[in-house]
Amino acid sequence: MPHDTYGRCGTAAAVTTTMTATARDRHMDGATFPTSIGTSDPTSIRLLGQDLAADLMGKVGFGELAFWLVAGRRPSPQETRVFETVLVALADHGFTPTAIAARLTYLSAPESVQGALAAGLLGGGSRFLGVTEDSGRFLAGVLAANEGPVPTDDEGWDALALAAVTEAREARRLVPGLGHPVHKVQDPRTPVLLAIADEEGLRGPHLRLFEAIGRVHPRVLGRTLPLNGAGVCGAALADLGLPVDLLRGFALLARAAGLLGHLAEEHRRPIGMDVYMTVDRNATYVPDED
Repeated sequence: MPHDTYGRCGTAAAVTTTMTATARDRHMDGATFPTSIGTSDPTSIRLLGQDLAADLMGKVGFGELAFWLVAGRRPSPQETRVFETVLVALADHGFTPTAIAARLTYLSAPESVQGALAAGLLGGGSRFLGVTEDSGRFLAGVLAANEGPVPTDDEGWDALALAAVTEAREARRLVPGLGHPVHKVQDPRTPVLLAIADEEGLRGPHLRLFEAIGRVHPRVLGRTLPLNGAGVCGAALADLGLPVDLLRGFALLARAAGLLGHLAEEHRRPIGMDVYMTVDRNATYVPDED
């Protein structure tokens, strides 16, 4: 595409003309691009088979819509409550590396809110936020490998959990969802989400297995660790039938709201320069060790 299309003025008319020509060429070639998400024409926008303006705006909450977009079905009110509880639980956890990265990027490039948000979201991995997906994957794997019937009581769940934790220990793998850098005894989010899932009749096999891991792991590990909030969120999302391969995406969706809040606060009451100067002025040179 010529530089003038986006450069200098970057006019919408130029972009529209180019896209229209591309669309016309594809139509002439007979190409189609099927989607169940959204389409638009000159007079309307359709999303999930609904008229966006007439059927969704002002009638569907954002959490409900996010679930619907991924699952391909509209959640029940009970599912929506559990799902939105997860989003709230994961929205923020203070000055985590993701929040600090977003704030320092905003300090460096205040003209790039999108860059600051992206910097924070890119830090969502195996130690922060990604535990949501890791826990869901672990629990789903244990359940899929179970050759017997699904347990019906705590004793059965404990036996299944004990075997899973023992196997992970012998393979020197961590059990995701156990332990927290701040909450050493109990993560305050965990009992609340468990209670809400139970109230809504959605305390399914992933949550029951996760609870059992919390009961039995001291026998194997020799110490007691709390079930963390990210882990219980992963179990709850898996019980909602959402794809375990996408669970990290829901954590990032939730954290995007928290990061935007951090950037708004950084704009009102900045600390980024203090963080930078504190680290920089206290940096001490030491020679590399061979």
